[in-house]
Amino acid sequence: MLGLHPFHVAGEKYLTAVLDGARAVPLIIPAFGRELNLDELLDSLDGLLFTGSPSNVLPEHYRGEPSEAGTLHDPRRDETTLPLIPKAVAAGIPVLGICRGFQEMNVAFGGTLWQKLHTVPGHLDHRESPDQPLEEQYGPAHEVILAPDGLLRRLAGTERVRVNSLHGQGVRELGRGLIVEARATDGVIEAFRVGGVDGFALALQWHPEWRFAQDPLSRALFARFGEACRARR
Repeated sequence: MLGLHPFHVAGEKYLTAVLDGARAVPLIIPAFGRELNLDELLDSLDGLLFTGSPSNVLPEHYRGEPSEAGTLHDPRRDETTLPLIPKAVAAGIPVLGICRGFQEMNVAFGGTLWQKLHTVPGHLDHRESPDQPLEEQYGPAHEVILAPDGLLRRLAGTERVRVNSLHGQGVRELGRGLIVEARATDGVIEAFRVGGVDGFALALQWHPEWRFAQDPLSRALFARFGEACRARR
């Protein structure tokens, strides 16, 4: 809701990263859930980016416990993205998931989530401080270790990179057929790809879209996503 009216919106940072980083035209798909004809929709797209959001996936979709009071949810987005993700991957359409999109991709393939990652023994607090300015909230927060045989490792050309961290939830059980691309130093999965497919199907817990042009890995990531979209077209 914006004021008293419902809106279907996307953050400008995602649109800019697609426009300038992937060199593609970003279009917002309204979250109308089952009212959308997903097959017709996929026929008209060259790629899909599932963005971050203040809302979380409803726990009923991954056999989770009921959410704490005050947790933000978006049922219509769940109805749209959860069936759309596996259809897109199966159709060979390039898919990139970021933050909530990362969690959606895990749930869409049967995975589960920690709802309050910071309360799990042995894990870091991966949340940002809302009292900080945006530059600090989105600043590098911790290292991730990139899998030796992963796409991110090839794009980065190094074993470790520092990333931002703005999430309270995280992967608990990895979904079927998903392969870890990166972990935080506490073992939390920070990126994965869909195994067994030839196309681009990758998800990251951090936010590469934030000032992407200033980060070598983010630039390479969106460039590769754009290449995959043009190849699909």
